[in-house]
Amino acid sequence: MPLYRDDVVVLRTHKLGEADRIVTMLSRQNGKIRAVAKGVRRTASKFGARLEPFMVADVQFFEGRTLDTITQAETIASYGAEISADYASYTAASAMVETADKLTEADATQQQYLLLVGALRSLSRGEHGSSLTLDSYLLRALSMAGWAPSFSDCAVSGAPGPHSAFVVQLGGVVSDELAPPGTPRLDQATLGLLSALLSGDWVTADSTAERVRSQASGIVAAYTQWHLERGLKSLQHVDRSNSTIHTLREAQLARLSTPAPLTSDPRTKA
Repeated sequence: MPLYRDDVVVLRTHKLGEADRIVTMLSRQNGKIRAVAKGVRRTASKFGARLEPFMVADVQFFEGRTLDTITQAETIASYGAEISADYASYTAASAMVETADKLTEADATQQQYLLLVGALRSLSRGEHGSSLTLDSYLLRALSMAGWAPSFSDCAVSGAPGPHSAFVVQLGGVVSDELAPPGTPRLDQATLGLLSALLSGDWVTADSTAERVRSQASGIVAAYTQWHLERGLKSLQHVDRSNSTIHTLREAQLARLSTPAPLTSDPRTKA
């Protein structure tokens, strides 16, 4: 019988008929999967709640000719409720799963799966400001897909930095000699934050000023949409307000523990 199992994070769902749904998932081992979940819209469904966006589950599939069918689902990590309870976290998570959906159309890796799961986990726990978590996820996901930006050395010639001219189309900062007329200039604080978000340096990222975060978010949004070659519908709704920003110190005091990295695996830590 053509059955298989995999760990998945739910990206989106669509209604099918009166009681079914088509669920789009990013899996650990089998890339992106689109499968039918029969009867999940009925109140008596045994696993409908386990197949909502932002949920991480262990799912069993029956292989079909066009679409596979979900036959069983067990929750690994339930992030949906906490994320949906906060507007800033919800809009950030929506942008993340939309990005993951687009980035993995042709090729998906286990690293992309782990990065997304870790980012959703961080959002659900409020470990960092939602905007910072989103920007870090976007930069790292694009890097895994082959579009790593340069925030120090020239993206074209490799000339040692620091450089301040940032050109989205050329892949990051460029030397003054290669910068087209009218190229925007970034201060070192913004470039430092972008580098910290790309490398996962949360001590630096959490200590930056709101002005710096705002400028960095604009650069990340432009860079992401340029390389995806299309706009992200959910990105325009992301809440960038001051109320969503928390320092690492505040997060540590609230939980009395060090936050897990974005690439953490929900199976290894409750």
